[in-house]
Amino acid sequence: MPGFLLHENATVLCSHPPGQAKPTVANPRVKVSGQKIVTQASIYSITGCVLPPQSGGPCATAKWTSAAERVKAGGVAVLLTTSEATCVPTLTGLNIGLTQRRVKGT
Repeated sequence: MPGFLLHENATVLCSHPPGQAKPTVANPRVKVSGQKIVTQASIYSITGCVLPPQSGGPCATAKWTSAAERVKAGGVAVLLTTSEATCVPTLTGLNIGLTQRRVKGT
């Protein structure tokens, strides 16, 4: 499904606000709106998740389970606003908020 490419400073939250997710690695060779893009290989680190331990939380990291099918950087699929991820240890998803709105991929 088409979506806008994610960059390293896109707003990405876990399902338990205000938990913020940030990529551990961005692709240094490809940029959109002057910011490095992120590929499916990057694990996201999550801080600020409020889900208590007795409920299975807090979210600590997230791994992407889907990405672009046709757009790659360095041989790895890029992340889109339509990409999906799974948080560990909660197995919930990430919510993509703000990102650039100029470059789309499928």
